[in-house]
Amino acid sequence: MIEIKNLEKAIDGAKILDGIDLEIKKGSVFGLLGSNGAGKSTLLRHLCGVYKQDSGSVLIDGAEVYDNADAKRKIFFVNDETVQFTSFTLSELKEYYKVYYPGFSEELFEKLRKSVNLPLKKKLGTFSKGMKRQAIVIVGLSCQTEYLLLDEAFDGLDPAMRMIVKNMLFDSILDRQLTVVISSHNLREISEICDTAGMMHDGKIVFCREIDGVDNVHKLQVAFKEEYTKDDFVNAGLDVLSFKKNKSVYEIIIDGEINEITKKINTFSPIVFDSISLTLEEIFLYEMESKGYYAQDILDNN
Repeated sequence: MIEIKNLEKAIDGAKILDGIDLEIKKGSVFGLLGSNGAGKSTLLRHLCGVYKQDSGSVLIDGAEVYDNADAKRKIFFVNDETVQFTSFTLSELKEYYKVYYPGFSEELFEKLRKSVNLPLKKKLGTFSKGMKRQAIVIVGLSCQTEYLLLDEAFDGLDPAMRMIVKNMLFDSILDRQLTVVISSHNLREISEICDTAGMMHDGKIVFCREIDGVDNVHKLQVAFKEEYTKDDFVNAGLDVLSFKKNKSVYEIIIDGEINEITKKINTFSPIVFDSISLTLEEIFLYEMESKGYYAQDILDNN
């Protein structure tokens, strides 16, 4: 598994990562959300051992990653930039990475390459952005590492290209319990492929949530004979993410099991009680609001 403990990093005097604590389970697909400048790329570069932390620890299967060749061989990092590969042909890129990853599978490489019909002998500089991203992902999956890190993996790809890359990832996750970390500023994209997602802002992990657990966040529209405040509901043991009142109707966002929420709300003798479904984006927005952030500035481009 991946374990990050109190990770701190400053670059040119500016703090980029500020006390990051995070665990990512083996075989999971973790989405790292946040706007540009939140610290996502810097965190991924620590995970693959490119950057040395100022303090704290970054562990892969219990071992520090930085300056550890054995740990690094378990990881393949797909950068958000592909310009460094433009002088390579796909065949040359394959041979380059085979030197560093002894578990490289020629059979898997050819299977994936043929599935998208990428040429072996043309320079990657002649490829479209989508073809370049396909090429790097194919090489990364063929290295058969235990961990795959993708920085803005789907940015700029058309829907067909995105689906192809996602299908490649799904197959490897199912075949060999590949652990994937995907950074993105697009919540909708993350929700389609990840089982857990975390939000970064100003170098911090603001919160993490299992995608399957979003059914436990409920939007209630209720009315009462008496006036109540947010504290009244918090003191009743409810996890209130958002609390608003419009005339006589309260709009309350609560995290928890609906039967337990209903039982506690009923102690206030509501005269109106409606529960409304929320989208994943709405849930993340309310989570951010509950942490004191203006969420719409953070969850952009959704």
